[in-house]
Amino acid sequence: MTERSTLERKRLSDLHQIASQLGIKQYRKYRKPELAEMIYKVATEQAASQQNDSTTNGDATTTATQEVPVTTEEPNGATETPVAAPVDGFGEADSNLATTEQVEHQRQDRSRTDRKNGRQNRRQEQRGDRDGKGGEENVQSGILDVLPDGFGFLRTGGYSQSKGDVYVSTSQIKRFSLRRGDQIVGQIRPAREGEKYPAMVRIETVNGQEPQKGRWRPNFDDLTPLYPMERLRLEWKPNDIAPRVIDLVAPIGKGQRGMVVSPPKAGKTTILKQIAQSIAANYPETKLFVVLADERPEEVTDWQRSVEEAEVVASTFDQPADNHIAVAELVLERVKRLVEEGEDVVVLLDGITRLSRAYNLAAPASGRILSGGVDSAALYPPKKFFGAARNIENGGSLTILATALVETGSRMDEVIFEEFKGTGNMELRLDRKLANRRIYPAINIEDSSTRKEELLMEPAEAQRVWQVRSILNALDSAQKIELLIQKLKETRTNPEFLRELQRVRG
Repeated sequence: MTERSTLERKRLSDLHQIASQLGIKQYRKYRKPELAEMIYKVATEQAASQQNDSTTNGDATTTATQEVPVTTEEPNGATETPVAAPVDGFGEADSNLATTEQVEHQRQDRSRTDRKNGRQNRRQEQRGDRDGKGGEENVQSGILDVLPDGFGFLRTGGYSQSKGDVYVSTSQIKRFSLRRGDQIVGQIRPAREGEKYPAMVRIETVNGQEPQKGRWRPNFDDLTPLYPMERLRLEWKPNDIAPRVIDLVAPIGKGQRGMVVSPPKAGKTTILKQIAQSIAANYPETKLFVVLADERPEEVTDWQRSVEEAEVVASTFDQPADNHIAVAELVLERVKRLVEEGEDVVVLLDGITRLSRAYNLAAPASGRILSGGVDSAALYPPKKFFGAARNIENGGSLTILATALVETGSRMDEVIFEEFKGTGNMELRLDRKLANRRIYPAINIEDSSTRKEELLMEPAEAQRVWQVRSILNALDSAQKIELLIQKLKETRTNPEFLRELQRVRG
């Protein structure tokens, strides 16, 4: 029988092997002390069961020669074959010499085996000391961040650097064709003397699948982008007017690249939260990310509590610009990996203006300065982020809705907005005059629209929406939104509103 103290001295990998041989299910989820205790109990029960079977099947009467099994324990946890020793004096005079020689040979064999196993165990212990102070291995998960030097770190505390990050070697990254943004689960060892981070020992899963499967996945940049064809309906509560207005004037589809253009204090963050809540309620299978760059700390807390279904990734304004950039880029790589797996992903970025400012501060000067002090090279990375939104042919989509600031009094903000103005295929405009009059949502209906919106609507619905626009065009901005809000409050759904409009005009 395996002694409990011997099991506790073994490494976790050896215990996993023993547990597998004993048939213990889901043994990887147990810690080392718990697994050792379970192995001891199972081994004890199996030994008792075998002893009962042998007692039941054996002959109870005294035979000519009775043998008692003598069990010796090996250092690796296995047991030697029982050695038969005569306990009855019958026949002892005839076989005394043979028995003595057999016992001597067996003792010499055991001595050689013990010395061999002892050398192997010492080598294993020395190897374990080199790998991780001889400590037990733990299972850790996180997002892989690959550095330009080829090695990477597993970000375990979100998408920012932390003390709990795990080092991933270059050989492991090349062996499994790992990419930045992969979600990895694997066994790690503690940091040895002179090291700052623990290291990855064995990779168990990559994005929830076996590591070998990642070699044949497609590359995001090689996928074919299309116009959004499938609609994301935001309407889900009759009293939530903002999502219903957006569905009418600027519909959103899977793969949309939309921009919420707003002056300060016009309600852009509130509208973005309502969009997030609508998507989380209507499309729970969609992966929802909220990226807050250079944001206020209390705003981050409000986001986390308002939209619990979303993964909120934030870098507050008290952190350096390099941290804003690192977080945003790692989130972008993460959502690309999800799209490669065929997932539908929605990213809400608040906001593209502050992220561009961070790149302008952190990027090395190129010598080409635009009006407002914007470096021309600093606008390429945020354009790359925003341009990643697309509807993928044959499955998968990445939808990005980003906020852009205007009318801030800063020439830099105006230049940034002008650079992004033609890159999106959906634009939602907010009006400061409406916000000053406390008209919410302060949406400028005339300037808000979606490219190729007919691909997202049925022909009859598109005709009715265009009729609504033609009716509202005769009014000014405030009267348009006030009339639309009033009529929407009188109906419970947008289809009901359009049918009522058709009945009145008919």
